Order: sequence, then C-alpha cells, then structure tokens
Amino acid sequence: MSCGLSLNQTSRILEVIFCALSLIISIFRGPMYSPYGIWCEFVWVFGLIVAVVIFVVEKCLVDKLIELLVLKHSWNDLSCGLSLLSSLMLLSACLIYCAKFVCAICVVDIICAIASILALAAYVVDAVMLKLKCPAGYLSNLRGILRFSQAFVACLIFTAVYSYFKGVENQFRPGGMIWCIVVYVVCFPPTVMVIPSHLQKCVDLLRCCDLNKLELVLDIVAVALYVSAAIIWPVFGYKHYRRDSKTNDYRFHDLNLVTTMTYVNLGLYLADLVWTLIVICKKR
Repeated sequence: MSCGLSLNQTSRILEVIFCALSLIISIFRGPMYSPYGIWCEFVWVFGLIVAVVIFVVEKCLVDKLIELLVLKHSWNDLSCGLSLLSSLMLLSACLIYCAKFVCAICVVDIICAIASILALAAYVVDAVMLKLKCPAGYLSNLRGILRFSQAFVACLIFTAVYSYFKGVENQFRPGGMIWCIVVYVVCFPPTVMVIPSHLQKCVDLLRCCDLNKLELVLDIVAVALYVSAAIIWPVFGYKHYRRDSKTNDYRFHDLNLVTTMTYVNLGLYLADLVWTLIVICKKR
C-alpha cells in the first residue's frame, strides 16, 4: 500500500495513464482514417473508461452496493472479466498498431505503441491478480470468457471486412460475401445480449424461459451460420481477389484476417455449444 492505494488501484491508475497517453498521441498524429486505426482508438477509449469506472467505484466503496442491488455474482467477477476483456482488446490493438503504423522513423507512432504495450502490461497484471482470487461467477470463468471472446472476434471481423471493401464497395458486391456479412451481423447482437442477462438481477424478472436453452438455440444457429460463412467467404473472397487486377496487397491481408477469424469464432461457438449441453445435462 502507498498513499492509501492498493496494488490493484495502482494498476488502474497506470491503465488510465497509458490508455489516455496512447489515445492522445494517436489524436496528435492526425485524423485516423484506417479502420484498424479507428479500432485501436476505440480500444484505448474502452480501456480508459473501464479503468476509470472500476477505480471510482472501488475507491468510493460503491462496489458492495452494486453487488447487492444489481449483480447476480460478485463485483470481483465483473472487474476480473472486464480486465480480461480489456487485456485481450489491448493485445489486438498493440499487434495491429505495430504492424500497420510503426516504422523505423515513425517516432510518434513508436511512442504510441510503447504506451499501448505498457497499458496492456498493466491490465495483464491486474487481470492475473484478480483471477488468482478465483472469483465465482460468470464473466471471469469459461462460459463468460467464451462469450466476450466471440463478441471481440466479431469486432475484428467487422474491422477487416470494412477495410476489405473500403474504396471498392461500388465495384463489386459478390452475393456470397454479402451473405457472410449478414451472418456476422446477425450473430453479434444475441451474443452481446446474453452477457448482461447473466450479470443483472433485474433480467430474472423479465425472463420467461430457461436461459441455458435459449443459449443452446443461439449456439446451434450461430454454428450453422458460421459453417456457411467459413465455406463461402474464402471461396468468393479469394476468387474475386485473383480476378481483380487493381487489388492492393493490404486487401489480401484483410481477406486472410476475416477468413482466420471466421474459423476462430466458429471454434468458439462450437466450444460454447458443447459447454451449454454439458450444463443442461448436469441439471437433469
């Protein structure tokens, strides 16, 4: 303890400082037009907000009140889950920013990347300390981690899809790839909506059926849709890439990223489907 701050609170302050520093430097370098740059800025804003909110709530001793009135599980579960999610998002931002913007003579971008890496380090330390407490709940354990990972991967897919079609969206609109975009969009909102339903007590009053059965239906539909996208996106994407002589190399990387993340999310939905079946079978 130093100056009345615990180790977790010190980590929160470092998270705020480095996320804010990354964001300020990024804004200072000029307007961000790249979808990947916008994603990085969004991640830094998200990490900043999460750190500030958790720090203020815990410093003002409101966490127990929120746990009593709002949360189905503990406050530690929520803070641990948000720290894990922020760490995952910051890892993607660090990798993307270093790959897309950092070069040997880009001093500002190098400083921005270093600040982002330090923010990631602070979040990882914080997440590990919270996870070692083994909080009981949803968000900090396997089912919650699977859910927010699905949403996170979907966001990366949206970013890569937007980058892939940016500037050429009026030149070609292959039906197969449009179907894949529909798949990604349709699966995203239910995945996000499931998470608060496991966290808030008030949702219990509105629930008219078993949440596990609803999740089972969601997973079955999502797996079926993602199987179609995993087949159709590479077929149409690589075919149109080869036939388009004006295509730049960066669009090929976008195509690869969407393909890879589609298979990753398919695996996450399959794992969640199996886990949901196990939970339902245990209840019988």
